[in-house]
Amino acid sequence: MRHNKKGNSLGRTASHRKAMLANMAVSLIKYKRIKTTLAKAKALRTYVEPLITKSKNDTTHSRRVVFSYLKDKHAITELFREISVKVAARPGGYTRILKTGNRLGDNAEMCIIELVDYNETYVQDKKTATQKAKRTRRGKSKVAEESSAAEPAPKKVEEKVEGSVTPVETEIPAEEETEEKEETSNQSEETEEKKEE
Repeated sequence: MRHNKKGNSLGRTASHRKAMLANMAVSLIKYKRIKTTLAKAKALRTYVEPLITKSKNDTTHSRRVVFSYLKDKHAITELFREISVKVAARPGGYTRILKTGNRLGDNAEMCIIELVDYNETYVQDKKTATQKAKRTRRGKSKVAEESSAAEPAPKKVEEKVEGSVTPVETEIPAEEETEEKEETSNQSEETEEKKEE
């Protein structure tokens, strides 16, 4: 019976398991996402998340404590300088596990474990989805109302004033814009008729 034996041994001795988790944690910190088996990813999550929490407090003591687990100077520098700043507002849950199916050789469950704040595409998709979901009682979305409320800016046309070298910009109201478009379309039709003759 496995009473009071918490955690997966992963079929390894204690020293091998400790070294493997330290190496995987360093890889996760350096590359922000790694591909591994589901059992190892779950073990890695419980190993690396307390270290990320410890990195929020940048003191010599916390650096030494984290170094006793990871034993990689470059990973510790990146953890304390970049990652801790990016996850400062997050109260835990720094990693995400995404299942990718089974491995061909031994049918082991494979997954990707990644740092949550570094997957930009996932964060952007969530923001756009929340914008579309906001609706008023009458059925129009707030985004559509804002776009219809914003009027198009008046078109600016450069005109040369007699005797001056620099062009002067004048604003044309929306009504005159449509008249100009009609005139240009009439002129283009006349030129086409002349070409046909």
